[in-house]
Amino acid sequence: MPQDIEFDLPFPLRVSADMEGARRRNLDWVRRQGLVGGERSVDWYTSWDMPRLAAYGFPDAAGQGLDLCTDAMAFFFVFDDQLDGPLGLAPDRVARVCQGLIDIVHGTGTGTGTGSDPCSASFADLWRRSTDGAAPGWVARVAHEWEYYFAAHAHEAVNRCRGTPVDMEHYLHVRRGVAGTALPLSLAERAVGLSLPAAVFHSPQLRIMREIAIDITLMCNDVYSLEKEEARGDMDNLVLVIEHTQHRTRDEAVTAAQREIHRRCTRFQQLAGEIPAMCTHLALPAPQRTAVETYVDVMTAWIGGYHAWETETLRYTTALKALPSTGPGYFENILGEPGPDPLAPATDRPETPHG
Repeated sequence: MPQDIEFDLPFPLRVSADMEGARRRNLDWVRRQGLVGGERSVDWYTSWDMPRLAAYGFPDAAGQGLDLCTDAMAFFFVFDDQLDGPLGLAPDRVARVCQGLIDIVHGTGTGTGTGSDPCSASFADLWRRSTDGAAPGWVARVAHEWEYYFAAHAHEAVNRCRGTPVDMEHYLHVRRGVAGTALPLSLAERAVGLSLPAAVFHSPQLRIMREIAIDITLMCNDVYSLEKEEARGDMDNLVLVIEHTQHRTRDEAVTAAQREIHRRCTRFQQLAGEIPAMCTHLALPAPQRTAVETYVDVMTAWIGGYHAWETETLRYTTALKALPSTGPGYFENILGEPGPDPLAPATDRPETPHG
């Protein structure tokens, strides 16, 4: 069982004191937005424990800041599940759905009004809350991050249709997109009121550390979600890529994935050691040095918090029991796209290539 794999990441776990408050507020939000509805869908959603993920991943956030992060985590996972099953095998339809959400980011779509589907309405709410009062530079950067996130899903669908894993470079480009893990780091900036000068944010050290934080998170997730994703025909998984491109056995591929993760952890720590010298070269005043230290804490908290959550959540250990692998990975369609009944007998549904 990949869920039994231990990574021993060198990043301590901290927890927001507002976790229980976020738990109550988040359940109200997902119900109000229509992301969950019936009892089975609520039970399945609450078993993931999104408020715990947010409290672990954003330990310095509370109140509205933590709510923004918690609700964003809910959106990510509910939206991801909408693309399991038949829709996830239709790249053109996925591209069309995602373009509607990209339009919200760029102001050509609203996601509100009569006829808006729950997915668009909830994302429009998140976009409004995150950008209200935000610096123009932050808004521009995060708009691109959301565009990358949504657009990459069409290519994840292309890879499902291909039916075999791609090379590592191709995998990382698509996986970094659909993982959306640059977005939690950006949302954390908003949640704790952090702002860095451009020359600092784009320093080689912080840019590489940010990419490493993204990779560690998605790579660990690939190991823990391997059985769920393989059963549904997903190809963009590190273990499957290593198996296919390096001709490894399953155990060998998991071990190789562990090495990839540990190598990145070591590099992250090496770069963190270079931060004080970078600050000195840029002659940063004390408040900006403190902001840089806080940003490093944001990245380490996200890595450690996400990893702790994914070892505890029931999302991966019970996925194949909660919903059959031959159909959509959700109880309710929130996209407004026509599709099969997720609760219909499995024999009535189209099968994925690896169902």
